[in-house]
Formats: sequence, C-alpha cells, structure tokens
Amino acid sequence: MALDGAYLHAVRQELLPLMDSRIEKIHQPAREELILALRSRTGGAKILISCAADRARVHLTQVAVENPKTPPMFCMLLRKRLGNGKLLDIRQDGLERVLYFDFSCVNELGDVVQLTLACEIMGRYSNLILIDEKGVVIDSMKRVDATMSSKRLVLPGVAYEMPPRDDRLNFLTASDGEIRAAVASKNAELSKALLQTFEGVSPVLVREWAYYTGQGTACRAEALTGDQSDRLCYTIRRSREMLEQGTEVYTMVSTREGQPKDFSFLPLHQYGTLMVTKTMPSACELLDEFFASRDHAARLKQRANDLFHLLLHATERIQRRIVSQSEELDACEEKDALRHKADLISANLYRLHKGDTTAELEDFYDPACPTVNIELDARLTPPQNAQKYYQAYKKACTAEKILTEQIAKGREELAYLDSVLDALSRAETENDLEQLRTELAEQGYLRLLRRKGKPPKSLPPMAFTASDGTRILVGRNNRQNDQLTLKTANKNDIWLHTQNIPGSHVILETGGKEPSQQVLEEAAQLAAYHSKARDSAQVPVDYCPVRFVKKPAGAKPGMVIFSNQHTLYVTPKQMEQE
Repeated sequence: MALDGAYLHAVRQELLPLMDSRIEKIHQPAREELILALRSRTGGAKILISCAADRARVHLTQVAVENPKTPPMFCMLLRKRLGNGKLLDIRQDGLERVLYFDFSCVNELGDVVQLTLACEIMGRYSNLILIDEKGVVIDSMKRVDATMSSKRLVLPGVAYEMPPRDDRLNFLTASDGEIRAAVASKNAELSKALLQTFEGVSPVLVREWAYYTGQGTACRAEALTGDQSDRLCYTIRRSREMLEQGTEVYTMVSTREGQPKDFSFLPLHQYGTLMVTKTMPSACELLDEFFASRDHAARLKQRANDLFHLLLHATERIQRRIVSQSEELDACEEKDALRHKADLISANLYRLHKGDTTAELEDFYDPACPTVNIELDARLTPPQNAQKYYQAYKKACTAEKILTEQIAKGREELAYLDSVLDALSRAETENDLEQLRTELAEQGYLRLLRRKGKPPKSLPPMAFTASDGTRILVGRNNRQNDQLTLKTANKNDIWLHTQNIPGSHVILETGGKEPSQQVLEEAAQLAAYHSKARDSAQVPVDYCPVRFVKKPAGAKPGMVIFSNQHTLYVTPKQMEQE
C-alpha cells in the first residue's frame, strides 16, 4: 500500500503540465496535510500533499475538503512566503520518494527569489520542508531535532540534507546484466531480494515481479533458473517501458467488502480471485479514490480528539462514582438491624445501666435466636444508646434514598454520554462537531471559547426516500433528535429508535397513511445504521406513532420515553441521501 518512487515518477509526469501555474490558495485541512490550489491560463488544479505515516502521498485531487476556521502556523508561513508563487519545476532524483517543487516568489523586499518545497514521501518519516534559495530550511511540517534523530536534523536555519540513500539499482536505467548479478548475490526469497536490490519499489510491485517470474510459485533469488531469470528481466523491462512510454495501467485492488487494499501502475495478478480489481484513468485519480474515505475519517478523528477524551474521562469518572455509591448503598442494607437493636434496647431500659459496654437481650424479632449481643457506648445512658441506634437507622434510610437517586441519575448521565459518543463517532463534517461541542457546553461538560463571526448554522436532518417515495428523516445529534421528534414530526408519523442502543431518532413521514411493512423495515434499517449497532446483525428497533413519544421534565437532550411500541429485527443498511 506504500507509495513508492516508481509510482511517484508517474505522478510527477501528470503534474508537469502545471508548469508556470501560480499558487492561488494554500490550505492545511489537517495537521499533516496540505492543499495547494494552482491557477493557470488553462484552468485550476489542486495538489494534495500528505505526510501522515499511513497515507503519505502527493497528487492532484478533486475532493472537496473542509478547512479549519483558523489556519495552522505552517500554513500561514507558506501563504506568506509562497503566496502567488510561480511553479518553475518538479524534480525527482532517480526513483527516490521525494518530489521537489521549485517556485519563483517575491520576498518582503520585493526581490524575486526561488523557494523549494520538498515533499518527502517515506512512511512515518514523511515530511514537507520549505527551503530557501541557499538550501537552508525555512520551516517544515514536522520538525526533527537531535532528540528525534542524530543523523539528520530538520529545523529552521539548518542546511537541508537529502534523506539517507542506500546504494541500490534504478530499474529504469539498470541493464539486464546488472539486474541478474545483483539478484543472484542475494540469499533470500525473490520478492525480498528484489526489495533489497532496487530503489523506489514497493512490496506490491516486487511481489508482482516475483509472481510473474515464478509463474505463481515462490522461488529464491540465489536459485533462479535461466528461464526464470529471463522472465524477471522481461517483466522489469516491461514495467520500465510502461513508465517511459506512458502506457501504465493504474490498478487498485479491494476486498469483496469494498475496502481498498493495494495499488500499482501495472496490472496486479498476485491476488488471484481473492480481491476485486479496478483500473483508473490516471495515477492521481487512483490515489484520490484510494485514500478519500480514509482521509475524511482521519481529519474528523483529529479534530474530534478533544471531544473523545472529554467524553471518555467523564464516563470513567461517573462509572467510578457509581461503583463507590453502590458500595455505600450495599452498606445501607443493614439499616433494619440498627432499628431492631434500638427497639430491643428501648424494651429493656430497666435492665441496663450507664457504663455497660454490651447487653445480652432476648430477640423477639427472631424466635430462632433467643438472645442477641448489642454493643453499647459506656459514656451514654441506656435511652441515649437507643437513640444513637435510631439515628443511625434514619441516616441509613436517608442515605439509601439519596444514593438510589444518585445512582439512577449517574446511569442516565452515562446513557447520555454514550449517545453523544455515538453521534461523535458518526460525525461527517466540521459542522457536526461544532454542534456537539455546543450541546456539551450547554450541559456543562465543556466551556466554549468565544470566536469571531457568527456561530455555525445547524445542518438540517438527514433526509432519505423509501422505495415507495415516503420520506425518512434522521437526526444528526441529540439536540436535533429532540427538535425532529418533538417539534418537526407530525403526531401520526412513525418514530423509530434502536432498542436500548444509542442512536439517532428516525421519523417516517406517513402523511396520515398506514406505511407498508417494507417501508417500515427500510426505516428500521436506517435507524440501525445510524446507531452504535451499525456493524451488527439483527438489531432490534422499536417503533411507534410520534404521539406516544414524550420527554420527561429535566431529561437530557435526546432522552425520551415511549409506549405502544412494536419491535423489528433488521440488519443495518445505508441509503443514499436526498
């Protein structure tokens, strides 16, 4: 799944027509991601550069990305230094996984200078570095100091050094003799030997070469036959010709469930029938589609990280409190024994004296046990000892009542936080996150900082259309669930919600008519999909007319009670929004 130097070579070829374009906008939608919007006489284009370890890459993109309200410092620096810069060249040293973008810019004094943006695509060592005309680092997306690396520093004011480079062959220039000699010298399985021999190749590419060489069977580098050696040289030459002549076949393989697995610039046969193969018209379009869903999820997760920590810490705190209160409640179960002791002391006051430490009295509450020993406070009179036990009994009764209420409130609060956590896990836009932050601030879990401008406008409920044209509405968060169920919905509409599972409120607009069983099931599938049980099967979904749904006084957002419900068991299924 790694973007290797060979594929980066193909990406560079697609980026070369952007020469002489000027930078129009610079955005940094995520901490390790940058988008350069370029404009030329023929039109505009956007270059996405990612330095994230699991999705490092550079390519043209068509995906619309939501940007943060306040740009990060590195983004502001690039806007200042590269703004309106003219793209002069895009360089790659051999098949190294580094692209150098040279820009002609104007500095603060009005002088024309050349700045270079080095895009290093090297897994967890990926970085984006701005370099001045003297080869000195201006700044980088990831600063690397002496505590992080003793070999190569990436800090402002330090001379830029290329990443360490191994002595490996470039398969675009190596001869057949060099290839045969280099591979034969390796004592390893063929794909591993090829990975050690050539620069700029990924595991998927060398596995494809090895697959063709061994005709589907594993073979070792030091034991290649003459025929196998010829096949290896042929498949490498063919890969070289594809890159040089522009005849690449951009291939993406996915699991049968649709999860992207690997990609390359040539057809992939190594997976056989285990994977689904798809070809794309260009290298950039393949990368755009391959990483689109993963990028979206990563951006939201990064922006919602503070909310996840807040909710998890609040949940842990409440759980600890409930455990402590439950232990105290268990201790209150002995309250009746306290009252019994007080009654026995009161019935035997004539037999007791001040200074007694114990009293052995007949237990008229338990005939099976004729006597019982009761501890007394020697400093108190018998009536005062009786009163002491009565007070302890009353205190235990009061504690039992209060603890029972507090535990119930704590469990309701846990259910509410669980529902917010579920909504957070299903958030799709920055607006969804802002609405959740507002909700948590209203409930006292979070304090919002004052921001300039108008607050974000709440998005409408998600709308879907059933097979017969009936409209289905789905709430995005707890506040919207309340609005949708208690204000927007008609009393004769159908309300649906997963049974005892956090999820969205779903409204099936009936228009006063009785919905069909198929439409009910479609709405229930949506309710199951937009819940914590999204990845489960046979999810129970309760449904009833909206008129039977009520909100208790003082209940938290999204919390309702209902009656006259029926239950459907469905498998979660998504539908296309209107």
